[in-house]
Amino acid sequence: MGGHTDDEKSTESSSLTDPKYQNLALGLFRTIDRGVTYFRENVVLPRQSKNKEKFYHRQFRRVPTADQCDFQDHVCIYEADQQFVRDKMVDSNIVKILRQRKIECLAWEGPDRDYKCRQIIQEYEDAATNWFIKYGDMKTYKSSVEAYMKQKHRLIWERRNPDKKLH
Repeated sequence: MGGHTDDEKSTESSSLTDPKYQNLALGLFRTIDRGVTYFRENVVLPRQSKNKEKFYHRQFRRVPTADQCDFQDHVCIYEADQQFVRDKMVDSNIVKILRQRKIECLAWEGPDRDYKCRQIIQEYEDAATNWFIKYGDMKTYKSSVEAYMKQKHRLIWERRNPDKKLH
């Protein structure tokens, strides 16, 4: 009636456990693995051991900020400007990543997004507000001295107007 007998099932299952098929599979594995292992040990690992410092792991030492530099110390001000540019780039990327997380959460959660994405939205809003407080309303070529002056003016305004909140 088109069914299998016990003899056919036993030959099918025994073909997988047959030693000659196992030896063939093991031989094929060893042939491929031997070449890959040889390449890794003799080409990849020696090259990795020569180049320990990765360019994308470069860490710059923190330099004095613009308020800590002397007025005529142009080298110190230049280093502070470069540190300011790096900090702005890092902060901008953090805001960009948080914005992307917010967009993905809103799209993924659908109707439940009001309470499931609340924390992500709050983190993004805080980061965007802090970014705008530090870098907002400044042209892209402005230096750390201008950012320091902006911060100083904001602190003076907050001291003179304690009842008004900027954020």
